[in-house]
Amino acid sequence: MTNLQQEKVLEVLNRILELELAGVVRYTHYSLLVYGFSRIPIVAWLREQAAESLQHAERVGEIVTHFGGYPSLGIGPLLDSHVHDIGTILRESIEQEAQSLVLYRELLQLAEGHSVMLEEFAREMITLEEMHAGEVDKMLRRPGDLEAVRANPG
Repeated sequence: MTNLQQEKVLEVLNRILELELAGVVRYTHYSLLVYGFSRIPIVAWLREQAAESLQHAERVGEIVTHFGGYPSLGIGPLLDSHVHDIGTILRESIEQEAQSLVLYRELLQLAEGHSVMLEEFAREMITLEEMHAGEVDKMLRRPGDLEAVRANPG
């Protein structure tokens, strides 16, 4: 990998790190704002998502240092519409997943043909993020609806 390419990879990795850390904060924050009869399973799911975001951030940080970079201390944007019904929380989650997918795909493009480790990592993360977005999409559907919410806004 050329020095310029390695700098670009480290930049993308640090943006991913910041986005994953924002996910930890966001999901934890959301878990505190859930009320109602289904609170317990939703809070548990949100806290699982926070823990998963932290694991992703740790993995990304390890890769940054593997390539001689310095892990960012920044945190990505924190989406918060200040509307805390479950539907809004889930839609904000899908927005975050879309941002993550863009960055992981950018990482994959930079890694292709240069680092099998980075390629495999990017592919794994893209798979996980797509699966997560699909789960959130299913949670937003009404029972019996087969059509994806993302394909049918409104």
